Amino acid sequence: MAFTRAPGKHRRPGRTQRGTARVAGAAALTTTGVVGSLAAPALAAEPAAAQTGLTPVVTLGDEVAARIDAQAAAQHEAAREAAEAAARKAAEEAAREKAAKEAEEARAEKERAAREAERERLNTFVSPIPGSYVSTGYQAGSSLWSSGSHTGVDFHAASGTPVQSVGVGTVVEAGWGGSYGNQVVIKMHDGTYTQYGHLSSIGVSVGQQVTAGQQIGLSGATGNVTGAHLHFEARTGADYGSDLDPVAYLRAHGVNL
Repeated sequence: MAFTRAPGKHRRPGRTQRGTARVAGAAALTTTGVVGSLAAPALAAEPAAAQTGLTPVVTLGDEVAARIDAQAAAQHEAAREAAEAAARKAAEEAAREKAAKEAEEARAEKERAAREAERERLNTFVSPIPGSYVSTGYQAGSSLWSSGSHTGVDFHAASGTPVQSVGVGTVVEAGWGGSYGNQVVIKMHDGTYTQYGHLSSIGVSVGQQVTAGQQIGLSGATGNVTGAHLHFEARTGADYGSDLDPVAYLRAHGVNL
């Protein structure tokens, strides 16, 4: 069986016909003002910005931003204050360390100066009678001495002339010494001994500490003598017979004679 397309109204319009109808419809709407009447209500129905909540949202955003800025500023200020506090603490610590170092250096210098002064004090020697001279030398021979020779030296001095210790030491004898008359024997700081004889008076006592240049008595003519003078001996020990050359002893300790 054969089918045929029915003629007339059932035929589908062509592409050209459809396009022409759309154009005609748009023109008709424009002519009648329908477009304007539809568009105006659509625009009028749109809510105002104040009614949509946009303004509150913007305001809330400003407040949050302000709080963030304030928080950031506070954190910055706190960081600055912390940095300043740390700097002050570091400066104070540095100042304390500097002061402690200077105090330690001052203490060390003071101790060094004290040690130096003590060494100088211990090593300072003087003549037993300043400005005097040796009138009788060491080991001079004479029948005046029981050993046959002089065990010390005699310093020229009138009776009553001040006699001083030649250095730092401790008095081990102070009193009558037989042929030496009134005598003082001192143990020096280096372990040697010095003797001062024929004194008219004694100004120290056993056990007393003496220093170089300290007066220990007055010269005289006590004991076995022919006139006033000072008999001075240097010894390795406290007893008679351990004598040293007194002039060489004093010169070895820096005394000019």
